Amino acid sequence: MRKQIAAANWKMNLTLQQGEILVEELLKATHGLKENQQAVFAVPFPYLVNIKNMLGGKRHVFVAAQNCYSKVSGAYTGEVSAEILKSVAVDYVIIGHSERREYFNETNEMLAEKIDICIEYGLKPIFCCGEALEIREADTQNSFV
Repeated sequence: MRKQIAAANWKMNLTLQQGEILVEELLKATHGLKENQQAVFAVPFPYLVNIKNMLGGKRHVFVAAQNCYSKVSGAYTGEVSAEILKSVAVDYVIIGHSERREYFNETNEMLAEKIDICIEYGLKPIFCCGEALEIREADTQNSFV
C-alpha cells in the first residue's frame, strides 16, 4: 500500500511558545493514522528537540528539519549538517523547497549532494520538486514539475 504523508512546514513562522501550543492542540485532536499514513512537522532548527520531545514517540508522527547542508562539517556558519540532525534524532529533512531554490539559488547539483548526505546519515529526505507561486497561479505547475 502506498504511504501517505501529510507534512506541515512552519517555514519561518511561530515562536517556540506558539509552536508548542499548536502541537499540543493538534495532538489533542482525535485522529487515527493508519499504518500507511504519517504526519510530519517541519519546524525551525531551534525547535527540533522541543517538538520531537512533545511528540513523545507517537505512532506515525514525526519531526523534520527544513533543510540541511551538503557537507559533513566545517566552517559553514549558520548551516546545519546531517550529522547534527541525526544526533538529535530528526527523522526527515526537507530538501529542494521552491523558496530555497529561488531565494538561495539552490541548484539540482546542490540538492543531489544534500540527498546523498541525508541518505548517508539515515535521514529520510522529503524532496520538493515544486514551483513558485506565480507558476501555480498561472496553473502551469504540472508542466513545470
